[in-house]
Amino acid sequence: MSFTSHAQDPAHDAELRKIHVIQGQFHVADGDDVVLTTILGSCVAACIRDTALGIGGMNHFLLPGSTGDEGLRYGVQSMELLLNALLRKGARRERMEVKLFGGAHLFDGLSDVGAQNSAFAEQFVRDEGLNYLGGSLRGDRARRIQYWPVSGRARQILLAPTESKVFATERRQPIAKVEDTGALELF
Repeated sequence: MSFTSHAQDPAHDAELRKIHVIQGQFHVADGDDVVLTTILGSCVAACIRDTALGIGGMNHFLLPGSTGDEGLRYGVQSMELLLNALLRKGARRERMEVKLFGGAHLFDGLSDVGAQNSAFAEQFVRDEGLNYLGGSLRGDRARRIQYWPVSGRARQILLAPTESKVFATERRQPIAKVEDTGALELF
């Protein structure tokens, strides 16, 4: 696994078919021109692919574990449905690789749902015996994720700190200009 800073290539990005995965959704794709995208705070996205078939998918869940009326907002349903969709397309568990992203703790004083989501996702991958390649879980920054399901390439772009943290800083001192720290790419 390697991490690389990568400048965006606007000409290449314009040729891509971007599919945005929002809370409570998942999507499976197999085209070379497809990139799955999402924006995460405390939510977690699993990026899973079959390395031999070149198909993969991404989900985006809001809460860990339990079942309920909210359906795909919960990790259990979201993970199971993504895996089952891949298996229906011919994927095999022993060839699957997983990357996990999200689970940030964005607001002080609130419960750390991001840590709970992260722990759930890691445990689920272990329990299912899937090959976990890593990713980027926890921390205190929201992130934009791009995932190419055929190659398994993933790009993370950290977003500016949350307003709650900016307001806390503002009370103590003047706010300095916040700059994007760049992109992180996982192969």
